[in-house]
Amino acid sequence: MRRFYLWGFALLMAFDTLAQVSFKIAGAHAFPPQASLDWLARLFGQPWIYGALAGYIGAFFTWMGLLKHAPIGPAFAASHLEVVSVLILSAWLFGERFGGLQIAGAIAIVAGIVCLALGERDEPAAS
Repeated sequence: MRRFYLWGFALLMAFDTLAQVSFKIAGAHAFPPQASLDWLARLFGQPWIYGALAGYIGAFFTWMGLLKHAPIGPAFAASHLEVVSVLILSAWLFGERFGGLQIAGAIAIVAGIVCLALGERDEPAAS
C-alpha cells in the first residue's frame, strides 16, 4: 500500500504541476487579455492550454483514486506538494526568483506533510 501512495501522490503532483506550468505558458502567449472571440481563438490556439486541461483532468482522476485508500489528512496535505514543484520549476523554466519566505513556505509544506503522515502511521487503527 505504501508504494501505491508514493506512486499516486507523485502522479498527482506531476499532473498538478503540468496544469500550473501549462497555464502560465498559455497565459503568457495570450496577452493582452480581451473579451473577444479573437482572444479566445488565440488562447485555444496555444497547445499549452490543452496541457493544462490534461493536467487538471489527470489530477482529478488520480485524486479520486487516492481518496479511496489514503487517510484524508495526509492526503489533503500531500495534494499541495505541487506548490513546491511549481516554485522550483518556475525558477528553472521562467527564471523567476524566490526568496526566504518562499523557501520557508516550501519547507513548512513538506514538514507538515511529513508530520501528518507520521501521525497517521502511529495512530492505532479504528475497529
